[in-house]
Amino acid sequence: MLVDLVDLGRYPIDRRDSPAYERLIGDIRREMDQDGCAVLPGFVHEAGLQQLLKEADAVAPKAHRSFNRTNAYFTKDDPRFGIAHPIRRFYERSNAFVPADNFRASSPLRRIYEFEGFLPFIRDALNEPFDRFFRYDDPLADVIINVVEEGQGFPWHFDTNNYTVTLAIQNGEEGGAFEYVPNLRTPQEENFEKVAAVLDGNMGLVRQLHLQPGDLQIFRGRYSLHRVAPVAGPRPRYVGIFSFVEAQGMCGGVERTRQLYGRVLRQHREREGLRSDELLD
Repeated sequence: MLVDLVDLGRYPIDRRDSPAYERLIGDIRREMDQDGCAVLPGFVHEAGLQQLLKEADAVAPKAHRSFNRTNAYFTKDDPRFGIAHPIRRFYERSNAFVPADNFRASSPLRRIYEFEGFLPFIRDALNEPFDRFFRYDDPLADVIINVVEEGQGFPWHFDTNNYTVTLAIQNGEEGGAFEYVPNLRTPQEENFEKVAAVLDGNMGLVRQLHLQPGDLQIFRGRYSLHRVAPVAGPRPRYVGIFSFVEAQGMCGGVERTRQLYGRVLRQHREREGLRSDELLD
């Protein structure tokens, strides 16, 4: 059970046959339909948050810290396109991720992810069929912590996995807002023209969130362009990330995995390109 971590009274993910659960799912689906994002304030209660913060502090030194230039797709440059094309626009990226193999079965973060009712809850919230919704089968990326330190952020990008579920653990002293453009692309259309407009600074479609520690966010990150604004102050921003996908056995691409985690495993090479759409990574 997750009673020591999750506010199961407010969010009864352990009681899928209850009216309260049905109302919860209805509320989340309405939010997701509106803008591809739903926030559950205080999903983790204060006592649970202290466990997660202790874990985050302990594993933060194991984060892979990288400073490089990347486009919104985490792909290499492609000279077949014009210089202003989104694929050819590269931005400074300074960030850090604690890989999934640092979180054992007893980890509070992994306990939430692998709780028997958590995947069905997220699947119900997204209204996805049983046979098209799976945990991300990536030994470095199924459960991770994103560490954002002073002056760092994350530039505009799309996610590899279709759905990302994040848990705010600690905010920086200033900055760190989550900005996104809901449903900017589809499985059939990259919509490069509107992506370019956002990259040019058009903020008309951009929405902004200031998540609080303990908040759970459900987000369609594969289809929504998004970024994290730079953090100010010495206190790091910690966000736990749980990933789900539509293709069973899917894991990260080689190039993206190398950028984010500093290493690539055999599984990434063997399953390169295993996914349910033809979008760029």
